[in-house]
Amino acid sequence: MSTCKTDCIEKPISRGFGKLGRIVGRYPWMFLIPPLIISAGLGAGFYFLEDRESNNIEDQFTPKNGPAKAERAYVKEHFPQGEEFSSLRLYTDGTYASLIAVYSENILTKDAFQEVLELDKTVQRIKADESPKTFSDLCVKDRDLKCVSNPILNIVSDYVTNGIPIDYPQHKTEFTGTAIGGVDQDPNKSVKTAQAIRLFYYLKEDNKTETDLWLKKFIKIFSERKASKTISVSYFTSISREEEFDANSKTVIPLFSVTYFLAVTVSIMSCLRLDCVRNKVWVATFGVLSAGLAVLSSFGLLLFCGMPFVMTVASAPFLILGIGVDDMFIMISCWQKTKVHDKVEDRMAETYEHAAVSITITTLTNVFAFYIGLLTPFGSVQSFCMYTGTAILFCYIYNITFFGAFLALNGQREGSNRHWLTCRKVKLADEHNKSNACSVGGAYDRKTEKEEEMPIDIFFKKHYGPFLTKPWTKVLVVLLYSGYLAGSIYGCFQMQEGIDLKNLAPDDSYVAPYYNNEDIYFSEYGPFVMLVIEDENFKYWGKFAREILNMCLNEFESSDMVAKNRTIFWLESYEKYGDNKSLDLSDENVFMLNLPTFLAVSGFKQDLNISNNKIVASRLFIPTANIRTAIDEKNMLNFFRDTASTCFPNLDLMVYHPAFIYYDQYAVIISNTIQNTVLATVIMLVISLLLIPHPLCSLWVTFAIASVIVGVAGFMALWDVNLDSISMINLIICIGFSVDFSAHISYAFVSSKEKTANGKAIDGLYHLGYPILQGAVSTIAGVVVLSAAESYIFRTFFKIMFLVISFGALHGIMFIPIFLTFFECSSDQDEKDQSGNKQQSTGSLRH
Repeated sequence: MSTCKTDCIEKPISRGFGKLGRIVGRYPWMFLIPPLIISAGLGAGFYFLEDRESNNIEDQFTPKNGPAKAERAYVKEHFPQGEEFSSLRLYTDGTYASLIAVYSENILTKDAFQEVLELDKTVQRIKADESPKTFSDLCVKDRDLKCVSNPILNIVSDYVTNGIPIDYPQHKTEFTGTAIGGVDQDPNKSVKTAQAIRLFYYLKEDNKTETDLWLKKFIKIFSERKASKTISVSYFTSISREEEFDANSKTVIPLFSVTYFLAVTVSIMSCLRLDCVRNKVWVATFGVLSAGLAVLSSFGLLLFCGMPFVMTVASAPFLILGIGVDDMFIMISCWQKTKVHDKVEDRMAETYEHAAVSITITTLTNVFAFYIGLLTPFGSVQSFCMYTGTAILFCYIYNITFFGAFLALNGQREGSNRHWLTCRKVKLADEHNKSNACSVGGAYDRKTEKEEEMPIDIFFKKHYGPFLTKPWTKVLVVLLYSGYLAGSIYGCFQMQEGIDLKNLAPDDSYVAPYYNNEDIYFSEYGPFVMLVIEDENFKYWGKFAREILNMCLNEFESSDMVAKNRTIFWLESYEKYGDNKSLDLSDENVFMLNLPTFLAVSGFKQDLNISNNKIVASRLFIPTANIRTAIDEKNMLNFFRDTASTCFPNLDLMVYHPAFIYYDQYAVIISNTIQNTVLATVIMLVISLLLIPHPLCSLWVTFAIASVIVGVAGFMALWDVNLDSISMINLIICIGFSVDFSAHISYAFVSSKEKTANGKAIDGLYHLGYPILQGAVSTIAGVVVLSAAESYIFRTFFKIMFLVISFGALHGIMFIPIFLTFFECSSDQDEKDQSGNKQQSTGSLRH
């Protein structure tokens, strides 16, 4: 099939690697020592690790150019924080500590409320060990220069002491919907019972050092507080997210040693031979060491270069171990297919000629997949992809230099028939004196002059391959694949977006109970969203202008996500003020003349930006309701932005709340994931077309990528994993790994010398079935310990890696071989033999 010949690039590369393998086999020490020296030098970059750590959640887990960040900049510029503090008007979350007191019966009883008051007194007395300042020294002040208190305490005190009813969710001028939770109301809409009270303690932001010390002391005191028989207390501060996110590293560091031990053990066990000469124990050990050196070199280099190190990068070494070991298994498999009596340099040339192209394909696809991840707007994804992609590149370089050199040295030992451990010469095994683990070794197949076949290779050749290629088995495989695809597509429709911030903390973190109590008791009413009127030419005094605003507000309040008749708007209050003063506020001069007086007494001064007797911008606040899930957050964000942009064409409106910084991920997560996946898949296709000598098989590799991605995306949703910046990382990994197994088996298929499609599939499985299994098992062994991590981040990494490797291996040893048999794929055009008959060409490269 001359039309299928696309090996004009693959063949020269293969010959080039053959020459490189010959050089490595001839001068192994020249390729063994330099990687050690380079790794030692670059490893010094870990000195800068602490300086490069960047675990700011906003920087790393929100879109870098998210609309909310531009909106925040506008609010900060036009509505700077005034002397009089108002949490409603903050353009950030502020600096604060918070408590949620919960009593399952009724917290509005005298005894329960007395404990709440004791909690308040405890907070007031807190003083950091390193600072003499108490809460009263650091707190934000009201207009009377007193600490801004929790109005709910006075409201509840009046109820408990004097029996004054508490209105919910609005008590006089105070909004109680976010301060009292678990409310049961009487017919008059007054609170009958409540289960939770939430308190906030805001601090000034002019001295971060002192406020951080106070907040840390706050955390320490409440973490050591003895549990009460009456109320349970959960606590949180503005620094809790970052501090607890940093604590994730402590949960995973002990797992590194376990992972390395597992990787070494699995590699050694899979390469173990009873023959004391052919044993590959040291080869496997140096293969794992090669991956370790790659991590040391790549991470050290990037740390030297100033690349931020985010907590998500801590999972990369687990992944690199798996990838490095995969390539090692391919090289060992090819080495075992060479003739044992050939010179080491000839065996190395043949090994490199057969293995290096396959390894190059998978390396290029993995590296490109990760570097494409740099296009995402999430810092955590960019950092992970940069570190991991660079590590894979080093892993590849060290595999063909450092590991290849040791393989050559081990070949010299085998050539001299020396014991794998003592390096002493042993008797050569023959038909009458079989090899053993102690004194006889060096057995090989007398017919082929190659190492004896392993039982697992024989299993793939004699049993599994023929069984898989039977007609009825193919039908079963196609049905199995149809079921897999149906389950995957169903799971994709169940996928949810967004990261729950509590998942960024360890499982046993104190922030989890606080978030849970928020969800249980305070989810009925959400944040007050700023609606900013940006139009400096807007005529607030005009009847038409007010009608426009009322129309827009009615459109907002038409949603179930908005609390009705709770909007805080300075213009409505100004109109009432004007009615009381008998002012004609429809007159521009009267409107602007009396506005400063109104603002001075009303508390709305911070809601207008007035310059040169002109209202440059103003804002109002719309309360949200029933925002309980990530989907609710996404829908609320989209509704507010869409309504603001469409309620009136010529009115410039903007919506903002500090939480929108985090909600912005919903606007880009799906589009970016699709963009990166499609771009990476196209690049994978190009690489496959260039390096796999048959275009149809390259398309099958691309098909495998899409199939595995759909499978992982679907089943991760069924495994309770949301689509967020963390799982996006793993889907990028999925692209690279889905290529590995399918590319190896496809390359072996088209390079096979067998004449039939079934024969090619059996031959490919014979040569690469075991290496694929080795790679899958070793990679899963590298990440399985993460399933025990006390962190959502690392457990998610394990879940998706498990799916990627399982589905990738399933495609490699079952689905792709069968699908390839549906088409005749050969790598060279048919040639006539000496008798004039055409014979099917053999692949120039074979694993």
